[in-house]
Amino acid sequence: MGHGRGAVAGVEGWQAPSAVERRLYGARMRGDWSAYYDLVARADLFMMQSRAAVDANRGTSRFHPYWNPQTGTYCLAVYTAGMLPPPVPDPVYRSYSLGWFASVWEAADPPYLVVNPGSPCEGVLPAGPEGRELWRRHYAPVERRGLARDAVHTLEIGGPLQGVVAFGLAVGAHVPVRNGQFWNAMAYHGDGYTAESSRLKEWWGVTTREDWLDVQDRLLRAGMVSSSWQFVLQLRRGMALDFAGPVDADHWRTAAAHFLRLRAEEAARPTPTPDGVSPGRVPTAAEVESEIDGVQRLIGRITRYEARFRADGVLPERGYVRTIEAWDYGRASGMARWGLASRLCSLQEAEAAVVRAGRLVHANYRSWEDFSAAYVLARCLHFDEEQFGEWYETALRVHRVLTTDPASPWRTLPWA
Repeated sequence: MGHGRGAVAGVEGWQAPSAVERRLYGARMRGDWSAYYDLVARADLFMMQSRAAVDANRGTSRFHPYWNPQTGTYCLAVYTAGMLPPPVPDPVYRSYSLGWFASVWEAADPPYLVVNPGSPCEGVLPAGPEGRELWRRHYAPVERRGLARDAVHTLEIGGPLQGVVAFGLAVGAHVPVRNGQFWNAMAYHGDGYTAESSRLKEWWGVTTREDWLDVQDRLLRAGMVSSSWQFVLQLRRGMALDFAGPVDADHWRTAAAHFLRLRAEEAARPTPTPDGVSPGRVPTAAEVESEIDGVQRLIGRITRYEARFRADGVLPERGYVRTIEAWDYGRASGMARWGLASRLCSLQEAEAAVVRAGRLVHANYRSWEDFSAAYVLARCLHFDEEQFGEWYETALRVHRVLTTDPASPWRTLPWA
């Protein structure tokens, strides 16, 4: 079938960037092209695109063939995730599947699709009618492509494994582990330029560099965490320090009501100003009681989540969440890479934000488990609505993977 035509020779001792390329290399060296096709069918295949062309028409992709002297023909190059170069402003890379290429390929297109050209795991796949039919047969049984979700995937070459950058990336590991991406890809492409920029727009309203700078700064200041969450947890933390032990939920609710009533009284007092005295605004009794009711219901939600956390091993017995800033710090680590993949910042800017997120987590939490419990609580308060459904179950699975898998950065990176 001509699969090896133009393929480079095996390289003894070659270290693949990730498990994907290592498996491709192994299949190629064995001459097991059926396994090679299966691996390609399951992989995300990234193709270079002009950024200007993508921005002008995101629904269109263009082939950019290159001349391959070994095949003596033009070929189309695609790359698996571990083989991508660091992001630059232009070009960009978009992610596709082998099935997609089979469906759009035309007779006038190049005669070969080349996977990871020039590398020891290169595969030259014939693209004629019989070749494309082979692509379809291998892709048809694939339920999903890309890396397995809820699993740790490490970039073994090209991604930091130790040090402050790796620590900062590990702070944001919940999302890449959940999405089947490399936890330590600082030079991040994610799911490709179009998908990453669309996701930033949909979930964050971020479409410009200025938007990204603003959101990144707010996350690093823990400025996007609910003030109500912060208030109730800070109140309990202070009480725990005062009483040198756990705080009963009823006592917590009572203290919150007392504090809010005192705050309302303070707000009603006249305030001296350079121009005289500013009369305070007197909140109505109904407003004060409504705020107290909302805070007390929040305390109930938190205590019920924490009880479930203890039952599921997210918190130790009698453990509780001290502070909620983990939610923003974890997302700040992610935002740095999402901005890079969307070409809204430079690699240097993204790395600086990742390092800062890591330092903030290290300064405010005692361990990876302590950090993760706070992150999961905030995620559940934001999304789960006390359903203990998919939002909770997904967060729980990822927490368990990160705290137990020997390959997890939370097991390989020292906290101290």
